[in-house]
Amino acid sequence: MGVADPVGSGIVASLARPGGNVTGVSNLSRDLSGKAVELLVQIVPQISRFTALRNATNPSSTLQLKETEAAARQLGLQMQLVDIRTAADFESAFVTMSKARSTGVVILPDPIFLSRREQIAELALKHRLPTIFGRRENAEAGGLMAYGPKFSDDIRQAVAYVDRIFKGAKPADLPVEQPTKFELIINGKTAKALGLKIPQSLLISADKVIE
Repeated sequence: MGVADPVGSGIVASLARPGGNVTGVSNLSRDLSGKAVELLVQIVPQISRFTALRNATNPSSTLQLKETEAAARQLGLQMQLVDIRTAADFESAFVTMSKARSTGVVILPDPIFLSRREQIAELALKHRLPTIFGRRENAEAGGLMAYGPKFSDDIRQAVAYVDRIFKGAKPADLPVEQPTKFELIINGKTAKALGLKIPQSLLISADKVIE
């Protein structure tokens, strides 16, 4: 569950026909990384340089990074890559971004960013850095924005497959499922604290605005 690109990562032969003994749910975070850059530009129109923050120990981050770099080129932005490997790296990572005069941060989805969401939100606010994540929990914890599938939906899809396999279905015959709904969460409190005005177009399209 929650794999960015099961085919590109070599986990399955194809989404339609996984083969072998593995199937599951993709979170499509590889494909959403470019969208995150576009959303950041909408809320920070003066942005010219942003940081991609990733967990370098996650194999999927390489695939996510390619999409982020492509979006940066298309939008004419400079991108700085900052890697972390453990939670102990967060403090120095945000100092590095601040010194580089980054004007926004795209956090490439990884469980470590979800588990330390309060700390990351505090550091981003301290260094006055707008952030966008892949999970709503990060925005609810104080991050500026989040765009991606609902984690609860991923779990329900995975549990349904577990049930079918226990009842005799073969993983090789079960296509890898993908999210069908994506949500945009904006933290209005954080936007105000950063001195950012949320465009009306984002307010209309947002699934939730935290006030």
